[in-house]
Amino acid sequence: MYWQTQAISAILEHVTTTLDILIVEDDAVLRSLYIKKFATAGYTIRAAEDGEMALAEINKKSPDILVLDLHMPKMDGFQLLQQFPKKDRPFAVVILTNFADEQTRQKGKTLGADDFFVKKDMTIKSLLEMVQRVGKEWKKK
Repeated sequence: MYWQTQAISAILEHVTTTLDILIVEDDAVLRSLYIKKFATAGYTIRAAEDGEMALAEINKKSPDILVLDLHMPKMDGFQLLQQFPKKDRPFAVVILTNFADEQTRQKGKTLGADDFFVKKDMTIKSLLEMVQRVGKEWKKK
């Protein structure tokens, strides 16, 4: 009986702590890879291929975490972030970029990014770990 209670508690904890993640990536191959890895890890996933689609998704339902590419057609990641000032935003933001320069990083911080994932320097595993950490920190707020 005790182990059943523990198992049920673990399941309920997982269900109540599962993050809703919106992945915004214009590269179809990377988007598909991110969706697959995050879904396999147990997250609720939605995806958009550009900033305009992401804005529509956010307006339907705010995610817990926005995983956001910067350089996209129609509306880039910075333009999307400008729509959601950090003090009013109900979700965390992890920026995806191939640009590790200080200017990009500073602009992202100014717009309220919670963390940066430099695609060329990191692995999918490290992205999963980063999102998990940011999600835990965000939920504490």
